[in-house]
Amino acid sequence: MKTIRIFDTTLRDGEQAAGGSLTIDEKMEIGRQLQRLGVTVIEAGFPSTSPGDFEAVQLMSRELRDVEIAALSGYGENLVEKTWEALKEAERPLLHTVISTSDNHLKSQLKMSRKDVLELTKRTVTFSRQLVPHVEFSAMDATRSDPAFVAQVLGVAVAAGATVVNIPDTVGYTMPEEFEELIGYCMENVPGISEVIVSVHCHDDLGHAAANSLAGVRMGATQIECTINGVGERAGNASLEEIVMALRTRQDFYNADTAIKSEEIYRASRITSNYMGMPVPPNKAVVGSNAFAHSSGLHQDGMLKDRSTYEIMKAEDVGQAQSKIVLGKFSGRHAFRNHLSSMGIDFEDDTEFQHAFDTFKRVADRKKEITDRDVEAIVQDRLHRSIEEKYRLELLQVQCGTSGVPTATVRLKTPDGSTVEDAALGDGPVDAVYKAITRIVDMPVTLTEFAISAVTEDTDAIGEVTIRVVSGNRTATGYGADTDIVVASAHAFVNGLNRLATESAIVGSDERQAASV
Repeated sequence: MKTIRIFDTTLRDGEQAAGGSLTIDEKMEIGRQLQRLGVTVIEAGFPSTSPGDFEAVQLMSRELRDVEIAALSGYGENLVEKTWEALKEAERPLLHTVISTSDNHLKSQLKMSRKDVLELTKRTVTFSRQLVPHVEFSAMDATRSDPAFVAQVLGVAVAAGATVVNIPDTVGYTMPEEFEELIGYCMENVPGISEVIVSVHCHDDLGHAAANSLAGVRMGATQIECTINGVGERAGNASLEEIVMALRTRQDFYNADTAIKSEEIYRASRITSNYMGMPVPPNKAVVGSNAFAHSSGLHQDGMLKDRSTYEIMKAEDVGQAQSKIVLGKFSGRHAFRNHLSSMGIDFEDDTEFQHAFDTFKRVADRKKEITDRDVEAIVQDRLHRSIEEKYRLELLQVQCGTSGVPTATVRLKTPDGSTVEDAALGDGPVDAVYKAITRIVDMPVTLTEFAISAVTEDTDAIGEVTIRVVSGNRTATGYGADTDIVVASAHAFVNGLNRLATESAIVGSDERQAASV
């Protein structure tokens, strides 16, 4: 089992993401979390680019002692000296220098020949080693370079004293199989490469950054350069969290692991996301809010029986609180009953449970996610309706708006089993609904109280309606819950009428018994 060094460049390459600039205090806080996370190297910045980067590298070098501190440098001696000035107080400094090797970069950007690059590599690395004992050399755009030339340049860097050689996929161009070939070629053709650390640094332009980095490990690389949440230039870098958990979860395949304290991953992700103003997508591997969430009924059933059926790692292992069974329209009876049980709710009557489940499914069709408060409202609605339903709402259609008179069409199932439909006008949609229902039931009813409340804060929240109705000397309350507040109002009114009708039947039975006595 080999240990892979994690070179974190969130504070250098990651900060280069458009809109991802960090303050000194923010960089320091992320740096402290990276140290807690257990990364091998923190690349703290590019000192020659700005006073802020210089200060950040300097402060991190002074404060963080249990980690290597790296800083990127250009290839001029003056730039190397400035980088060393920022790094020199580090307990374990690493000076990182880079030169392009692709003909594209040489011709279009640097205006250099291959011979110039070889000479510059030798001069820069030699000078750097005079200042610091640990020097990394990167062959920029290596994956679009002539492999023989990449090997030649790396060989010069090793001979000049580089202790780390980095083979980057700078523009995210290569495929995993091609990257394996390039790393394998360099391992065989760079003199002295077995005596230094071989590093890979991959970008995600085509979505292969993590896969390419892991391909490098298979071919002998022992350091991976990556960032928290995969932040970085353009489409970003290889994601630290994906690489770490891939190696840990599939040790059988890679025969490798890292020294990362994985339970600190989620906190590092949150801090980086918040400070850089770059939200983590819900479906992001390892750290996304949905990474350990299950909404399919089939998956939920498997998870409740054995979490290994649908999870290859534990949420707790990466610092997330726990796996989530998310109630929604795809959830099955097992998940719904289990959730009720966790809330202390148990339906002994299977018919009543089925009614509650049916209500839940209707609500779930209109809401993305069902909360505990939603479940409570659904159950309470079902319990209220468990009273004998002499009247049952079969259809409700309302027309209202800024112009025209609110109109409601209602269809009820009546005590004799027939269905009756009627329509009415009202001052508002609820008033129209109540007038239509009253005409159907033919019962003298007065509404004395009417209250609406939202179960949750969202716009798709379930609305609860509680009413009080009076008929003669009898009073009853009614309750209804639905994402449509007019429908909830109708259910509440029908529920109240059923209570009045039930009480009336009980009273009538008592009077008949008294008369017979």
